[in-house]
Amino acid sequence: MDLAEKLTILADSAKYDVACTSSGAPKRGGKGLGSTAPAGICHTFTADGRCLSLLKVLMSNACVYDCKYCVSRVSNDIQRTAFTPAELAELTIQFYRRNYIEGLFLSSAVLRSPDYTTERMIKAIELLRYEHNFWGYIHAKAIPGASAALISRLGMVVDRLSVNIELPSEESLTRLAPDKTRKSILDPMGQIREGHLQSKNELALYRGAPRFAPAGQATQMIIGATPDSDYQIMRLASGLYEKYQLKRVFYSAYIPVAENSLLPAAASKPPLLREHRLYQADFLLRQYRFGVEEILSEQNPTLNPYMDPKCNWAVNHYHLFPVDVNTAPLEMLLRVPGIGPKSAERIVVARRNGRLTLDGLKRIGVVLKRAQHFICAADLPAGLRTGRETTIRSLIDPGVFAFGAEQVSLFGTSEDQLALPSAGDAPDVVHAVEEAVKCLAASL
Repeated sequence: MDLAEKLTILADSAKYDVACTSSGAPKRGGKGLGSTAPAGICHTFTADGRCLSLLKVLMSNACVYDCKYCVSRVSNDIQRTAFTPAELAELTIQFYRRNYIEGLFLSSAVLRSPDYTTERMIKAIELLRYEHNFWGYIHAKAIPGASAALISRLGMVVDRLSVNIELPSEESLTRLAPDKTRKSILDPMGQIREGHLQSKNELALYRGAPRFAPAGQATQMIIGATPDSDYQIMRLASGLYEKYQLKRVFYSAYIPVAENSLLPAAASKPPLLREHRLYQADFLLRQYRFGVEEILSEQNPTLNPYMDPKCNWAVNHYHLFPVDVNTAPLEMLLRVPGIGPKSAERIVVARRNGRLTLDGLKRIGVVLKRAQHFICAADLPAGLRTGRETTIRSLIDPGVFAFGAEQVSLFGTSEDQLALPSAGDAPDVVHAVEEAVKCLAASL
């Protein structure tokens, strides 16, 4: 098998791993200039906001594990192949020289054993670093079950490490991934956290100290393959952020790849709207100072499909509003729909020079379409006072009834498989909106 065939197979196998910030668009059918889809190009963002293009591939798709949800599982009848370390290093450096990519995202199925797989990944990256003198961004997946010594070596040659937690509960992991254990996943996370902290402390004393995974670590959870609730998922994510100092938890809507009684039917559609709501809730945890219990609870374990979690919290705490943007503390400004972290900070600075009006808030970056229902300003001293039901009606997400998003991918997943029901699929969208209003109003 030549290198191009290997690249096609291993780039396509990598599309199910979303633990990097990916973006893209469907192919138009051509394979000429500018077509990067067959190469598996994804994107990530640096701390200063720059977007980097990464070659996203597996080291191998030949796996000894039988995870029921995975396309590379040992029981699946697919074409198998693997890069040698030299092949992967040469391929990456040639792509870089042609300006296709600026870095590498490397994962792998478990070839022979976790240690053997990790050794091959390290060898490929060391060839890039020390033989080809490539010092671009590299994100690698730590293989659960690999030895601590190999994880340490891997962390010394990559920018970011990640360990996929895969499923939200240990019970689900036992049922669907019998070869993996929660301990084999969490132990490397703890080691990466300690290695990263130790490296930061050493760099504070000596600028030339070796760097261990300087961009931190991330993880991925598969959503919809198991009956775990949104509340369980968000509690786990919050715990991972707090205990392991993760940079991101990525959520991947389960795409049916196998017929199995333990999994959703192969004809079912990926829960893309649920994935979208989980990302919104995740942002509330990381950037808006919300706690999990403020978003969900054991009594209410499911995110509202009709509106984003921040709007849902606001209408369920309607008695706290309106807030005066000219006097409210930063913490309360962050709770207002339509006001983000940057806008809240700008408000705090701008109001020192005079009272803010709606026009001033708009120039700052506040989304007044949502915020106007929850604020007072210099030219709106009493707020809109439109009432709960009118506010709910204005905040309902129209995307629920015409959700055209697809799971971000540069590969040929069919639109029929990924598309959610559009407005045309519903006999009466207006009636559906009325039902959503009644449902939300009744829960207040």
